[in-house]
Amino acid sequence: MKTKEIRDLIDFIAETGLNEVNIETEELKLSVKRSADVTQVVESVAAPMVPVQASAPAVAPASAAPAAPQEAAASGGSADSSKYVEIKSPMIGTFYRSANPEAAPFANVGDSVSAGQTVCIVEAMKLFNEIESEVSGTIVKVLVDNATPVEYDQPLFLVDPS
Repeated sequence: MKTKEIRDLIDFIAETGLNEVNIETEELKLSVKRSADVTQVVESVAAPMVPVQASAPAVAPASAAPAAPQEAAASGGSADSSKYVEIKSPMIGTFYRSANPEAAPFANVGDSVSAGQTVCIVEAMKLFNEIESEVSGTIVKVLVDNATPVEYDQPLFLVDPS
């Protein structure tokens, strides 16, 4: 079954209001179930076919233990934050401070970063995107817990550019 045929089948199910369709041939077993405006497609193929989706990424943080956000070590905790530059998330996804649970974080409070240096990873749809600093300076604060969801344009780090 081709991708277009599967899409047409899903559209047909949506139009007719059917909740479940099962199709089985020698080469293919297809089960489509719908529950509350969500359509799920499950395929099992006996003969080799062209894959419909891309394969999983090479980097996969399994069960990363959540870490508390790092605070600035400065004694003036209520210092003026207007002089700091924010590194923001360019997408919606899950924030990871390191490439895998056993690895050291890309950037810690007090670390110097340069423009273009990787500071974290944001996973979006099983793709792991390295987030780079847009400014050179020192990390003052990590604003997000490890392995937590982030929104588009959400501040991740505060950097002192001086």
